[in-house]
Amino acid sequence: MAKTFNTLDDCEVTGKRVLVRADLNVPLEEGIVRDTTRIERIAPTLEELASKDAVVIVLSHLGRPRGAVVPNMSLAPVVGPLSVALDRPVRFVKTDWSNGEALRAVNNARPGDILLLENTRFHAGEEKNQPQFVKMLTDLGDLFVNDAFSAAHRAHASTEGVAWFLPCAAGRAMEAELLALESSLVEPKRPLTAIIGGAKISTKLDVVGHLACMVDCLIIGGGMANTFLEAQGHEIGRSIAEHDLKERALEILEDAEKNGCEIVLPNDVIVAEDFKPHAPYREVGLDEVGRREMILDIGPKTVEKIEQIISTSKTLVWNGPMGVFELPPFDAGTIAVAKIAAKHCREGNLLAIGGGGDTVAALNHTGLADDFTYVSTAGGAFLEWLEGKVLPGVEVLQKSAV
Repeated sequence: MAKTFNTLDDCEVTGKRVLVRADLNVPLEEGIVRDTTRIERIAPTLEELASKDAVVIVLSHLGRPRGAVVPNMSLAPVVGPLSVALDRPVRFVKTDWSNGEALRAVNNARPGDILLLENTRFHAGEEKNQPQFVKMLTDLGDLFVNDAFSAAHRAHASTEGVAWFLPCAAGRAMEAELLALESSLVEPKRPLTAIIGGAKISTKLDVVGHLACMVDCLIIGGGMANTFLEAQGHEIGRSIAEHDLKERALEILEDAEKNGCEIVLPNDVIVAEDFKPHAPYREVGLDEVGRREMILDIGPKTVEKIEQIISTSKTLVWNGPMGVFELPPFDAGTIAVAKIAAKHCREGNLLAIGGGGDTVAALNHTGLADDFTYVSTAGGAFLEWLEGKVLPGVEVLQKSAV
């Protein structure tokens, strides 16, 4: 596969000021970071740059302050966990982006220093990609490294704007993400299978439509499968469904057939009358769902069908759980499918990419995320990639490749 973007291997960084766009939009509770996954993902890039005596300047957003200084959205609480992950000090630069403090801090930094600048969204020019803020950021560095795929679908000043004015490259996390996604959808080994789950078809309508035209098999699970089942005339009781999208669901099935894509829907399901953990449940066929029942998971026969498909696939892309995985025992279908995919990955027979917030949570819930080829922590960016959209933060890297 031809490389379509520059990486750190293409850059001389010693003594240079390197702007690194990270995604440190981490969950905070009372000023304490509750999940360090994104911090750990950025650490290798920062460590590599600092060890090569670059001045490392980290940019990130946190929350949605909408151009105002919001104290509880400061990046200050991230400094401690980031220092721990790097095993070296990180200096926090408190600024409202109007006092010149960022430039002064950078000018006083020494090779090997790591600076974490304040939330870029404290400046109104960030989300608007204003030229004045782009120039302010550009003046801080000699080189731009984007290591935030999860923010690459936004054409903001710190994700896309600065890349047009500085030499740029992908960081190690971005590099891994792009290589994984390109190997799964751009030049995949076939048969290529996609699993799309989750609650609503409306949030993933474009994803399903796009994949139905490019994959060999599309497995639809979760609540969104109910819309397709109802469109086919099956009783779904009180199950979640989007009744106004039944016609679109039938169109997708027709388009898939025209493109030679097999769409797999549940052929048996787990139902219950109560939406709560450990509620009494039944395993039933599609024509046995009671009017007071809700479909909360796929059944064992559907799992068997999915196992047959995955066992003959070479590439798997997964977004969304198979059922209400937060409520046992309705996590069984998701766990079973994850075990199947993980097994084939370990045996070297399958390249499996998982992504999206609910998917990451579901795979972490199963304890099998590490067995997948790659698990993307990106949410919106991952979905837009699956939709076939151009991501501004990726596009500018590709245009800058040498």
